[in-house]
Amino acid sequence: MPKLTKRFVGSVKPATEDQVIFDDELPGFGLRVLPSGVRSYLVQYRNKQGRSRRLTIGKHGKVTADKARKDALRIFDAVRGGKDPVAERRSYIDAPIVNDLLDRYIAEHVEKRNRPRTREEIKRLVERHIRPQLGRHKVGAVTRQDVAKLHRELEATPRQANFVLAVCSKAFSLAEAWSMRAEGSNPCTKIERNPENARERFLSADELGRLGATLRQAESIGLPWKVGPRRPTSKHLAKPENRRTLHSRITTAAIELLLFTGCRLSEVLNLRWDQVDFETGTITLSETKAGRPQVVVMNAEARQVLKQLRKSKGSDWVLPSTSDAKRPLSKTAIEAAWQRIRSVAKLDDVRLHDLRHTVGTYAGQSGANAFLVRDLLRHKTLAMTGRYVNRADDPVRLLSDQVGERIAAGLAGRKAAEVVPLKRGA
Repeated sequence: MPKLTKRFVGSVKPATEDQVIFDDELPGFGLRVLPSGVRSYLVQYRNKQGRSRRLTIGKHGKVTADKARKDALRIFDAVRGGKDPVAERRSYIDAPIVNDLLDRYIAEHVEKRNRPRTREEIKRLVERHIRPQLGRHKVGAVTRQDVAKLHRELEATPRQANFVLAVCSKAFSLAEAWSMRAEGSNPCTKIERNPENARERFLSADELGRLGATLRQAESIGLPWKVGPRRPTSKHLAKPENRRTLHSRITTAAIELLLFTGCRLSEVLNLRWDQVDFETGTITLSETKAGRPQVVVMNAEARQVLKQLRKSKGSDWVLPSTSDAKRPLSKTAIEAAWQRIRSVAKLDDVRLHDLRHTVGTYAGQSGANAFLVRDLLRHKTLAMTGRYVNRADDPVRLLSDQVGERIAAGLAGRKAAEVVPLKRGA
């Protein structure tokens, strides 16, 4: 057998079938020549179980004969140490990639354990940020540097970057539990989260007045269009007096309910009529952030809005979609309407969730203690029976009425009236 040198390898003529020629100095080190003329270096060995294995080192031209010989020596050293390079390579090739992990994470964890809104946001972040950056990586090969790079690239949106990091951390923790990665190897550990500034924006009395006027305008004469600088003279553009968009009472009522109840947006949009009890003056929320039913005490203003809406029959939803009454008003629709409403009201930095902040702020300013504010906004779940509702209801109802009257006065541009509790039996 010849020694596999550059000159010898170049001199071998292709045959009609594959040829394997072994080196005369290093047993198991060989050359494979295909009929096409492609030449590759290989090693052949037996593993601990005595099974013959053949491993390709690389193609001639990309790998020199001397380099292939050195690689072959390292492989034989590993075999003598009890390793099986072929099995390791096959294991790596067959190992799951991050896309596989994300599919399982969503199917077995997100879909079963997370609330609908959280599921929607996780899926969005996975598709938009995590898959494009890490999806083709092997699960076991993702490093802390890989995840840190993804986190840094989202630094313009600190909270979103932290959420992406949290999603990655949970997915890789599950990868350990599912034997996709070694225990204690989560690549998200020790990556510093971005500082997040707590936002507590609320509306002043003047801002409430502008919002109230805008809501009345939206459902009466409509809100003016915002014409772009490039289209002021378009021939298809409506006349100035007709450049207005009417908003349905469903849309303006949604915003009023957010203010009068202090509920979260998802809770208001998903509200059904069978959850509203006018006799007890309460709303029972079936799906909440706490993960269990909660009771909201309705003030007079919230009851008035709901009674107006009840006149429109034909839907189980309190706020049905304007295009299909069988579905609730969508988050996309209300967010789009809010962008226009807040622009006209000159509240460009106010988010819909800030309406809930307004309720909490007014409650605190009314002199209510922390426990009542907590119960009003349901920051912590209280396991209540009907008896406990009766005992705890009055102070929370009074607080809700006080806050509702102040917000209603602001929306109407008038001074708030004093709200006093009625004595039982009066």
